[in-house]
Amino acid sequence: MKYLDEYRQRKLIDRHLEQIAASTRGRWTIMEVCGGQTHAILKHGIDRRLPQNISLLHGPGCPVCVTPAETIDQAIEIASRPGVILCTFGDMLRVPGSRDDLMTARARGGDVRMVYSPLEAVALATCNPDQEVVFFAIGFETTAPVVATAVLQAHNQNLTNFSILAAQVRIPPAMAAILEMQPGGVNGFLAPGHVCAVTGAQEYSALAQRYHVPIVITGFEPVDLLQGMQMTVEQLESGRAELQIQYTRAVGAQGNQLAQQRVEQVYQTVDRNWRGLGTIPQSGFALREAFARFDAAKRFNPTTGLPASTDIYCGQVLAGAIKPTACPYFGSECTPDRPLGPCMVSSEGACAAYFRYGERRATS
Repeated sequence: MKYLDEYRQRKLIDRHLEQIAASTRGRWTIMEVCGGQTHAILKHGIDRRLPQNISLLHGPGCPVCVTPAETIDQAIEIASRPGVILCTFGDMLRVPGSRDDLMTARARGGDVRMVYSPLEAVALATCNPDQEVVFFAIGFETTAPVVATAVLQAHNQNLTNFSILAAQVRIPPAMAAILEMQPGGVNGFLAPGHVCAVTGAQEYSALAQRYHVPIVITGFEPVDLLQGMQMTVEQLESGRAELQIQYTRAVGAQGNQLAQQRVEQVYQTVDRNWRGLGTIPQSGFALREAFARFDAAKRFNPTTGLPASTDIYCGQVLAGAIKPTACPYFGSECTPDRPLGPCMVSSEGACAAYFRYGERRATS
């Protein structure tokens, strides 16, 4: 299969559902890590058609959602300073910090701009030498190479008015943290194909062996997800715990080595705080000493506030401990128009998926 429509064929979806039902004997809980996978599962009603003895949990696979309130506070403080242009991706503008969000900071006069690439921020710094340009860098391993490229470009141009506020995180340590937090709570993982296309599969193989849990690297279409679930169930039923790659059309064992080299050149791994999940060892990226002059946190030394009161529920959703509908704010005080937490803001957030597809699911 080469084309997108082929991965949405009803007959193939039905066939995989039948095969999953026929091969499932035990009761299994599978977590899909990526928010894009969560949205696809709910959009196509996959979770409702699985056998009752298979439960799905939604993991922390939304980089906007896991960015902690105190880091957003830092971005807001930097954006509020005169002579600063703060750039970030569009999803970040409405994610609440401890008090307000970047959209509010812009309404108060801060120069906050949405960009599609950190290279746009480098171009802004080049064209505005009398202003400080800061890129608020969020994302998983998929965005780290292009941010590293932006830093290298600024370095090569000898820019003195460009910096990044790094909030980038790594998926495998978060998966390990969830397994430590909920021993036996997750029997198998569907790992994110886009991340693994960059990083390769080695670290996931080590996780599968260490925790004796099946991990299947999966794509984002219905057939991808069902194939991944079927491969996971087959492992569980046979007592195996291995890494498998369903998303072979995009993911190889070694990943994108040029991207990895660029990340290795610019970044080092550090402990990083995740919203609701706490500090996870070696789960984040920080600039190496050679590029420390591009570190906005060191350049501006911003302060932070306290986590928002709703973070307890966001954290439980991100950790797969509860479904979004178990949050007392869901759909009432917290909606996409008036979000209290990041999971309702982001296009990859689990709460946004439940809210968006809830009416369709209720009437289907």
